[in-house]
Amino acid sequence: MARQARTPEAREARVKAIMAAALDQFSKVGFEAARLDDIAQAAGVAKGTIYLYFESKERLLEALVASIISAPLEALENSVSASTAPASELLREFGAFMAQGAQDADRRRVMHLVFSEGARFPAIAQFHHREVISRGAALVRAIIAKGRASGEFVYDEPERFPQLMIAPALVAAVWLHVFDPIEKLDAPALIAAHVDMLLRALTGRAD
Repeated sequence: MARQARTPEAREARVKAIMAAALDQFSKVGFEAARLDDIAQAAGVAKGTIYLYFESKERLLEALVASIISAPLEALENSVSASTAPASELLREFGAFMAQGAQDADRRRVMHLVFSEGARFPAIAQFHHREVISRGAALVRAIIAKGRASGEFVYDEPERFPQLMIAPALVAAVWLHVFDPIEKLDAPALIAAHVDMLLRALTGRAD
């Protein structure tokens, strides 16, 4: 019979082991083909133990998204909300967050899962959109609106289409997953260049 861990530390360690094993299995064979038996074996627990912490395979994937992407995004949201820095600096901070994500193997693996499985499992896409995409878009809109209100920005395209800001992170995720063995991509440099280009456009500068 599966039993709850006796201490908070033991529980945390067990949950981390299960989530790490799940990410490995999801990445290796895909979400649909991944078996809880294999995840449990890789994590060193009984299959029933997984159900003590996650009611289904879907909830397990959602926990991965929340832990690996949503939690860092929440920290960025709090940082931007409390900051008195100019909007251009906040936009660069958002770019740095995307660059960090492009370099984080686990974040990339979660993104690949959403790309590959989202069409077949709409609930996965909906959860990721709600917890990551829509929040990132709202943050971009807030930064652009701040810049417009202060007169720092003279144009508003990324406020209307926040995908303009997010696009290089998606390109980097796809490129690193598919084309990296053929042609290397410096994802942080790509994202930094994209932010520079957007800032020149937003401020109306030609330099």
